[in-house]
Amino acid sequence: MNDPAPSTLEDPGEPGDLPRKRRRGIYVLPNMITLAALFGGFYAIVMAMNGRFENAVLGVFCAMVLDSLDGRVARMTHTQSAFGEQMDSLSDMVSFGAAPALIVYEWALKGLGKFGWVAAFVYCASAALRLARFNTNIGVVDKRYFQGLPSPAAAALVVGFIWVMDDAGFKGAGRIDWLAWGAMGVTLYAGLTMVTNVPFYSFKDIGQRRSVPFIVLVLVALGIAAVNLHPPLVLFGAFCVYGLSGYAVYVWRKTKGKPVSVIAISTDEPDERGLH
Repeated sequence: MNDPAPSTLEDPGEPGDLPRKRRRGIYVLPNMITLAALFGGFYAIVMAMNGRFENAVLGVFCAMVLDSLDGRVARMTHTQSAFGEQMDSLSDMVSFGAAPALIVYEWALKGLGKFGWVAAFVYCASAALRLARFNTNIGVVDKRYFQGLPSPAAAALVVGFIWVMDDAGFKGAGRIDWLAWGAMGVTLYAGLTMVTNVPFYSFKDIGQRRSVPFIVLVLVALGIAAVNLHPPLVLFGAFCVYGLSGYAVYVWRKTKGKPVSVIAISTDEPDERGLH
């Protein structure tokens, strides 16, 4: 009788040894994009330490673009993994949590003493809490909405404010009282809005449609043209509108007597119609 063929999944080893399972690999493409986003956040911190705030802002915005791609690439190539999800969260914490807090501190908040670093810490801590809540509630939140302001949008508010003011010629923000306090207000607003229960539209259902009306392409073209007119002002204005939109939706639903929570009624159908 022939000996049985060795298993391809386990190595029996010596008698009495526990079987060794095949090592699982890591998907390269989506994690490379996540690492590139992480580099954008790290680059932004380094540039802020050297006083090159415009480059720091661009680093955060590049991280935002890459962060929007890694998940989509993973789904398109069927390379989702638990490792990728954790890697994405850690990258977000650096690029949209620590980096904006340190950039705005170096740009303006340093001159406010304790008030400045406390405001920067509130933003950083809020980003961490928001990401932790997102990871734990991902199965029960209506995917059409974010629970609180998403961290990339919060980062865009903070660094967008810096970009607009830096472009306007306010280079020494720490020496201008009204500008330093204004930066503190934007930082606190962005940070605290991340940890609220206010619903912010996620735009995820748009990406799931196979076709869209022709007018959508026209609006996209107009949006690209508008951004090219003056990128700092247009992008900051767009994120200001989005940063206020959640409160507008909250008030509108309250006045109509409609539910405002983004927690779905059933964990089996997190996309179900109707918030409560």
